[in-house]
Amino acid sequence: MKKSEIKFVVELDSENIPEKIKWDATDSPQGSLSEAKAISLNIWDQKQQSTMRIDLWEKDMPVDEMKRFFIEAIGGMAETVKTSTGDDIMAEEMHALCRKLVKHLENLNKQ
Repeated sequence: MKKSEIKFVVELDSENIPEKIKWDATDSPQGSLSEAKAISLNIWDQKQQSTMRIDLWEKDMPVDEMKRFFIEAIGGMAETVKTSTGDDIMAEEMHALCRKLVKHLENLNKQ
């Protein structure tokens, strides 16, 4: 059986706030650590029947980029829901939320 590893390296300041986030994966074509500004990882714990989450972002990540990150993450989850479960309604509701949030950001940027 083939195995693949995903590795995250987080550099913290003296208050344990992320300053740098880097990642690599066994199958990555780059073959070295790549920089990231944020990570949002969800892990399903079957025994507990709940989701464990790891959310990290660099302390200098701009707020507007963070908001876009969330919208794109929700959009990605919508595609995963559609592909993995075939639930078109759930996927479309998530996409609708993304469209609503994009409009919200556009209105904020006009102010």
